Amino acid sequence: MASGVGKSWSSCHHRAVLTTSESWTSRLWAAVEDIYAEIRRHPFLDGLTSGSLDTDVFGYYIVQDAHYLQAYARTLAVVGAKAPTSQDSAMFARHAVGALEVELSLHETLFEELGLEASILESTPVGPTTRAYASYLLATAYSGSFAEGLAAVLPCYWVYARIGAALVSQGSPDARYQRWIDTYADEAFATVVEEVLALADRTGPSLSADERSRANTHFVTTTRYEWMFWDAAWRKETWPP
Repeated sequence: MASGVGKSWSSCHHRAVLTTSESWTSRLWAAVEDIYAEIRRHPFLDGLTSGSLDTDVFGYYIVQDAHYLQAYARTLAVVGAKAPTSQDSAMFARHAVGALEVELSLHETLFEELGLEASILESTPVGPTTRAYASYLLATAYSGSFAEGLAAVLPCYWVYARIGAALVSQGSPDARYQRWIDTYADEAFATVVEEVLALADRTGPSLSADERSRANTHFVTTTRYEWMFWDAAWRKETWPP
């Protein structure tokens, strides 16, 4: 999910310890604790650490993740355009570039190790869950406020940071899966996520009750989409006839 952004990075779990009960991010996370627990229990992630995950399932995930990152980068650009300061806009611009450069570089490596041709991206359609998640992000970023867009993109940062921190202590006997885990457990990723969480906590106090409610709903929804994304890969989801 590396020093860029998208679906990779790490030890942002420290942030959860440091945030106070009054911070917006603490309240956001409290709303998705049960969803995150289900993510941690998902057999896809268990298969990564045990090394038992079917390589076809992992390959499906990597291909769909590459599709997703294209939409995620565009979403970050839109959120950045609505950011309150030029520094915040520049941060999201850097993250958008990182989502494509850093993570797609990882995908290229994994494609080769999995025996997948680069052309598979063109020949494999965007899956139902990938399409739904990406569409939701873009629609929220375009039609909603800055805070709503920020809340929608935050789980992709934060959930993967938590997962990286959790899985790195277990490791994997499969070098390919270990590389994936290490990407999310990278300290540079933790720094990136901390930036976004700090911005969220600066943003929260200024929100009206209605805007905060909408943003909270987006955060919970896209956290659910994170679970759905792994589950879609586990099932190798396809479009119905």
